[in-house]
Amino acid sequence: MTNPQNYWISIAVAGLGRMGKRHVHTLLSRVPNAHVVAVCSSTPAELTWAHSEYANWGIDVYDSYSDMISHPGLQAVWVSTSTDVHASQTIEAIERGLNVLCEKPLSTDMEEARRVVEIANKNPHLKVMAGFSRRFDASYRNAKAKIIADTIGEPFIVRSQTCDLIDNTGFFVRYAAKNGGMFVDCCIHDIDLSLYYFGDVKPKAVWAVGTIAHHPELKDLDDVDNGVGVVEYYGGKIAYFYCSRTMAHGHDVCTEVVGTKGKVMVNLVPRLNNVTIAGQEGIGHGVQPEYWERFEDAFATEANEFIASIVDDTPVPLKLELGLMSLKIGWALQEALLTGERIRFDEQGNQLDGKGARL
Repeated sequence: MTNPQNYWISIAVAGLGRMGKRHVHTLLSRVPNAHVVAVCSSTPAELTWAHSEYANWGIDVYDSYSDMISHPGLQAVWVSTSTDVHASQTIEAIERGLNVLCEKPLSTDMEEARRVVEIANKNPHLKVMAGFSRRFDASYRNAKAKIIADTIGEPFIVRSQTCDLIDNTGFFVRYAAKNGGMFVDCCIHDIDLSLYYFGDVKPKAVWAVGTIAHHPELKDLDDVDNGVGVVEYYGGKIAYFYCSRTMAHGHDVCTEVVGTKGKVMVNLVPRLNNVTIAGQEGIGHGVQPEYWERFEDAFATEANEFIASIVDDTPVPLKLELGLMSLKIGWALQEALLTGERIRFDEQGNQLDGKGARL
């Protein structure tokens, strides 16, 4: 059991975009064993904001990641930058002898992601973890407990979706250029949940289709703003995913697991809170506008368990290797989307068709 009064882990946060700022807030307010000592960004506006925001917290602000991870006494870093630099920054931190919590996915490139895992495994004294935050959500964990308890029998279907509120500011299109595509970025949590609930399974084949409903700029990026993917796993298990960046009502994330004796459902009808309004137009309720309102507690749990693994020298709660299979499936779905082809795998999980067959 960790003791916040006599042991702090000095941690830095890389990236001060919508995720990084919130992670700093979480560490400061909800992780008693964490001591935020530094942050960094390459964006002038974010640096100006950070100098003002953190002036009274004793947090040093850097414009260079390399300089930040050289901060005296630093023990850990939370990588919350764009996906295209996750791998390189994680590797650089490991080589500096730092513990790392890296946002999903590990990389936009499979070989680079494998290299991260290889280097991390060569440094077992360090705690290196990929941030699949939904595994730390209380509802998703409760659903897992129900499956383990055989409440629904043997699970054989997972239906999961991640649907974001539509963004008309241009942020999403700029972000999409660096994130690897709809199934590698937006769908990666749903893919991970299918592995979480099915257990040790290997993909047999994947299919995907998509459309552009609101962001025509995505055509030049070979991407879509709405996509549907299907994964057939060996052993007669199937996962169906729907991902969208164009919801009008808010952040709509849900998962359903069907078993031989029943099913378990998480957040099928999204709610902002427990308030319901009745009036002349009927009965209704609000919806959380972003992922943060839905998963703020999960991020805090994730951070606390990561820090506890360092303090107590215990295994990280989520093995780094687990992110590789999710990424492999995500890239296969992205390829199926672009080619219209069915992508097959052998029983060891090696891709047989398309570009990924070389990986």
